[in-house]
Amino acid sequence: MKRGELPSIGGLTSFVAAAQHGSFTRAGSELNRTQGAISRQIHELESHLGIRLFERIRQRVVLTDAGRLYLAHVKKALDDLSYATHKVVSLSHTRSLNLVVLPTFGTRWLIPRLPKFQKHYPGIVIHITTLQHPIDCAIESFDAAVFHESYHWPGTIYHHLMDASLVAVCNPKLKARRTIKTLADFARFPLLRETRRPNRWSELLAAAGVKLEEPIASHTYQNYAMVAQASVSGLGIGLLPCYLVEDDLRSRRLEIVGQDLLELSTSYYLILPEARASIDAVQTFTKWLVAEAQAWRSQIGRPSRRAPQSHYAAAVNENAPREITADA
Repeated sequence: MKRGELPSIGGLTSFVAAAQHGSFTRAGSELNRTQGAISRQIHELESHLGIRLFERIRQRVVLTDAGRLYLAHVKKALDDLSYATHKVVSLSHTRSLNLVVLPTFGTRWLIPRLPKFQKHYPGIVIHITTLQHPIDCAIESFDAAVFHESYHWPGTIYHHLMDASLVAVCNPKLKARRTIKTLADFARFPLLRETRRPNRWSELLAAAGVKLEEPIASHTYQNYAMVAQASVSGLGIGLLPCYLVEDDLRSRRLEIVGQDLLELSTSYYLILPEARASIDAVQTFTKWLVAEAQAWRSQIGRPSRRAPQSHYAAAVNENAPREITADA
C-alpha cells in the first residue's frame, strides 16, 4: 500500500476507540462523535482495507482475528504519533536555553547582565558552557553560542553583536606610557600572550615593519582573563578587549599604552543553529542580547561598524579580509 493510500487518522482513532469499548456508541462518546459517524468511519476503513475488522453481534461489536492483529499495530502507531507531536510542541515552547560562550566574554560581559534578563523573563532557565574552540554543530547540541567572526559554521544563523577594540594595557608601575612612542618600543617590555595566539605580538610588530634582533620576552596564558590579571600584577603588557579592562582602568590598576599606535578589534557574534532559531526561548534571548550589545556600544560611544542584522553562515565571503581576533 502506498503512503497516499494509508487510512485517515480519524478512521484509525475511531477503530481503536470502538475496539477498546466494544461499542460504536461508547466510542462516539469518547471522541465526541455520533454513533452513526463512528459506524461510517469503520465501514470506510474496512472498505479501504478490503477486510472485516468487526463482527456485529446483537448490541455489541467484536474484533475479528484480523481486527485484533490490526489493533495492536494501529494503537502503537497512534501512541507514537501522539508522543512525537507532544515532543515537537513542547520543544517549540521550551523554557530552557543551552548557551555556549567564550570564557572571558561570558564571565566578564554576559553574566553581569543576566540578572536583567532573568528579571524580565524569570521562566527561562539558562545553562552556560564555556569553550575556546569552535563547536561541531553536527554532533554537539546547543541552542545559541557567542563566538568570534572566524567561527561561522554551516547550518547556522548569526547576529553581529559588537566590535570590541583591543587595547594594550599594563600596571602603571611599569612606566610604559612614558617610554612607548613607537611600535618598536613595545619590544622593550615583557609582552603577555594567549595560548591560542602565541605569535600575536610578533606578527603585529612584523606587520608594522619592526625588525627584532632578539625574540620577544613574553609569558603565555590560557585566556584573556589570565592575561588581564597578569597585566594588573605587573608581569607585562597585555593586549585585551576594552570591555574587559573598564573597571581596572577606572581604578587605575591598569593604564592604556601606545593608544594611537594600535587599531585592532575583535568581533563577537551570536550564532544560532537553524533548527533551533524558531524556539521561543531562543528568539527571546536573541532579541534581548542584541539590544544589550547595542546599548553597550552606545554607552561607550563606539557604534557598530556593521549593520545590526542577521546573516546565514553560508553567505560569508571566505575571501573577505578578516580582523585580528582572539578567543576571549
